Amino acid sequence: MEHEFSYTSKEINDKLSSIINETLGDIDVNNAFDKTIGKPKVTGIAGDVIEQSVLGYPANSDQKPDIIVDGKNVEVKTTGVKYSTKALKKKKQTVADFEAKEPMSVTAVSPEKIVNETFDDSNFWHKLENILFFYYHYDSPTTVKSWEYKDFKVVGAEFHEFSNADKERLKQDWEKVRDFIIDAQKNYSDPTTRYPLLGSLRKELLLIDTAPKYPNPPRFRLKRSTVTSIIQEYFGKKFEKLPQIDSFSDIDKVLHNATQKYRGLTVEELLKRLNIKYTLNTSGDVNKNVAEKIMLKLFGSNANKLNKIDIFQKANLTLKSIVQTKKQTRTEDTKLFPIDFDEIGLDPDFEESQFYTYFSEKQFIFVIFEEPDSDAKLLKNKFLGFKRVSFDDHFIDNYVHKAWTHTKDLVLNDSLVEEMVISKKTGRPIINNAGTPRTKLNFIKSSENPIFVRGSGKDSKHKPLQVNGIDMYAQWIWIKGSTINEMLNNLDYI
Repeated sequence: MEHEFSYTSKEINDKLSSIINETLGDIDVNNAFDKTIGKPKVTGIAGDVIEQSVLGYPANSDQKPDIIVDGKNVEVKTTGVKYSTKALKKKKQTVADFEAKEPMSVTAVSPEKIVNETFDDSNFWHKLENILFFYYHYDSPTTVKSWEYKDFKVVGAEFHEFSNADKERLKQDWEKVRDFIIDAQKNYSDPTTRYPLLGSLRKELLLIDTAPKYPNPPRFRLKRSTVTSIIQEYFGKKFEKLPQIDSFSDIDKVLHNATQKYRGLTVEELLKRLNIKYTLNTSGDVNKNVAEKIMLKLFGSNANKLNKIDIFQKANLTLKSIVQTKKQTRTEDTKLFPIDFDEIGLDPDFEESQFYTYFSEKQFIFVIFEEPDSDAKLLKNKFLGFKRVSFDDHFIDNYVHKAWTHTKDLVLNDSLVEEMVISKKTGRPIINNAGTPRTKLNFIKSSENPIFVRGSGKDSKHKPLQVNGIDMYAQWIWIKGSTINEMLNNLDYI
């Protein structure tokens, strides 16, 4: 039977060219925005506009393809792009600064079906094999109400096909999920008791994850970082492809071999051995970014940043360097990301939140050095090896969820309080260098939770953020140094 919504590629391209730089409100000839009246949160409103007013078909939530183009099944995905926090600090942004607003849902995991599928025949791959992407610019630094999407412009559209390398990576990820479910059904009388442990695969999944968790029916998602790479490549950004690096095990193999070969060398000796040019700073030492230079050299990369390498960007891998004492102590608190208070104001579910997405996707590769004494320069620190850190469900469900709930309750219940910091010696308010009284907020602190909130700014007279009528610095999520140290000490070197 012929699909009801069939097009030629020329018809689709004509439609695409007619809507670029048009707002969703102008495109909405079928009045999809009517349902947002009085409803500040309507999921998928941008996609509704594209589907109903551009392509002319109703919303489709089942597992069959959305449309047929030149005889091929094509899935339609409408996704928001926005400027990164770093890009917004620049005087001028370009399309190369765009990143994905959120992860992209693909299809249901469906345990009863997936065990009988191969990758090429799976619903998962059928949804991804041919995609028609529509990109709209989420042109707001804060979260907006559903009817405000009218002002967002469509900034691009493309037929996307995954490269052979990315198809293989997707296949490896999908098979890890399928094999986990096969094992649960084969070896447990009640396999549903195993399904909540799907999150344990997170550390090995390169391009995808699954969310939400059981008992809610989970779905396959492309990581936000994976979608960001697709978007940035569309807008012309180039990523370096590393030959024969297609999985975490490939990455780990390079790092393991390096540790076996170079462990025990000082940073200075390692730089010379790897023929890495460096300059000394005013303190007569190298800067911390020397760790990234070492990492790039180990992978034979020509890039100057790890996030310019295809697989590191898509997998959301970030390099951190730490210097430990011989007793494996001392690690500084680490600043992670600024809180989006407007998103919190819309009261999202935890697994749809900024907090969850960050910790469920992010992985750190730590390069670890040991100092001979507390006064030693970095050049004289000894290279020990690499460890890879990800955040498991227990960590996310307890510590991250606690920080998110605490922050959300303060904002939604108007319980956020600012008070002056009083000197224990004098009993009087402490005055900052800028001449203003030092104040504190009742966000969750490091003494209460390993994931905590702390403001970050340079001048106490300039507090650009306002939450519940209180002027403040940008508020960041941090992780305690002692927590990172404990996690690292419980891990073997790669």
